[in-house]
Amino acid sequence: MTDEDSPSADAATVGPARDLPVVPTQFIYPFVIVTTLFALWGFANDITNPLVRAFKEIFLISNAQSSLVQWAFYGGYATMAIPAALVIRKVSYKSGIIVGLLLYAIGALLTIPASMMMNFNVFLVGFYVLTFGLAFLETTANPYILSMGPRETATQRLNLAQAFNPIGSLTGMVVASTFILPALQVSEFRETQLQAHPEYATMLPSEVDGLITTAMEQHAEDHFDERQAMVAHDLDVVKTPYVVIAIVVLLVLVVFAVSKLPDTGHEEEKIELKALLKHLLTSWRYVGGVVAQAFYVGAQIMCWTFIIHYGMTLVGLSAAQAQNYNIIAMVIFLASRFICTFILKYLSPGLLLGILAVGGGLLTTGAIFVQGMPGLYCLIGVSACMSLMFPTIYGIALSGLTPNDAKLGSAGLIFAIVGGAFMPRYQGGLIDGPGMTIAGQTLESVRVSFFLPLICFVVIAVFGFAVYLFSGQTEKEAAAAS
Repeated sequence: MTDEDSPSADAATVGPARDLPVVPTQFIYPFVIVTTLFALWGFANDITNPLVRAFKEIFLISNAQSSLVQWAFYGGYATMAIPAALVIRKVSYKSGIIVGLLLYAIGALLTIPASMMMNFNVFLVGFYVLTFGLAFLETTANPYILSMGPRETATQRLNLAQAFNPIGSLTGMVVASTFILPALQVSEFRETQLQAHPEYATMLPSEVDGLITTAMEQHAEDHFDERQAMVAHDLDVVKTPYVVIAIVVLLVLVVFAVSKLPDTGHEEEKIELKALLKHLLTSWRYVGGVVAQAFYVGAQIMCWTFIIHYGMTLVGLSAAQAQNYNIIAMVIFLASRFICTFILKYLSPGLLLGILAVGGGLLTTGAIFVQGMPGLYCLIGVSACMSLMFPTIYGIALSGLTPNDAKLGSAGLIFAIVGGAFMPRYQGGLIDGPGMTIAGQTLESVRVSFFLPLICFVVIAVFGFAVYLFSGQTEKEAAAAS
């Protein structure tokens, strides 16, 4: 298939496509099995988020140290995104997917020696390798979906596939809430402390959280063997779902290995890397898209990771209860994605992105300054605004690229997921630090930390409105194609 005949990321710049199929008949089977990958990496992302708080209490480390989970997880994306793109330019999409699934399974299985050794760093290595696989899968699956049909419906097709990502994320959250967090003995220790100290009911949740952490540290000193048994039990609980998902991933790998899939963008000729990089780096929409994507992923991971800290420290919830609110946020995210996909028929992608970013910023401001459950509700509501940001930024940034150029171009956008490695680390550091007083209102350190996602939404809003204002008719036509 030639570049002229093949659908591509250029779909974001073409006109209405109301009479064209989103997924042509000959692509239905490959579309379905490739779409399962979106759910698989969503599961990995969101079963891992709650472990930031869990590892803090299991290993008795700081918030900044426990946020190294996200550093390793999303750092794997940054390490492998561009190498993965260079590989899939020379091999088929199918080969890239198989490599990604294999690395995914290996990383998940590394939780076995990590739990046996009771070593936090080995867990980090496992997450790092696992996301090597996710980088291959995302770098491959996104442009593959774009190529499965008319370029006029490519953005709509990608949004449809991306809609299954929150389903995997929701599954990961439910597993964490139902099978991991309630089964941890550190959670039982926390409940025992609450029952033993009725006076805690009259204290601020942030004060109670600090006292229970101190009690855990004292218990570890006074009852070392008992504490080690507790750690061994909890790490075994953490390990189990990763072993299960590794088996599932290997089964999916077998399905791909035996399936005949269309090769819609395989390139045999020499890669003109210098010319391609020049083309990408001189496109303000592409460069801006990579920057916006980094800030978006950072905001998403911060909001979904530290909602547990917010609920436990500021509202007085247990870890499992706080994670249940994260599940509610994901349900809202999923519903909003379908709603916003419909709205894209009437608003340009850039304008909708800007509006959603403003909404996310306002709700984050509410989470910072509003006390109690209303503040938590604001944080939950942020998910509605984040729902369509990733695929919308992705489509805008890749507009105008051929399928093969989109392979490397998509790598830059997957590399941007590194925002999820850096920013939670900084937020964890802020949570470990002191609070502050603004306009006479004392803000706990957890609240202060949410100024970081607020800044992220400002950056995304600037990019969205810039695309809307300076790309003119191109973006308005993209809305019709979506």
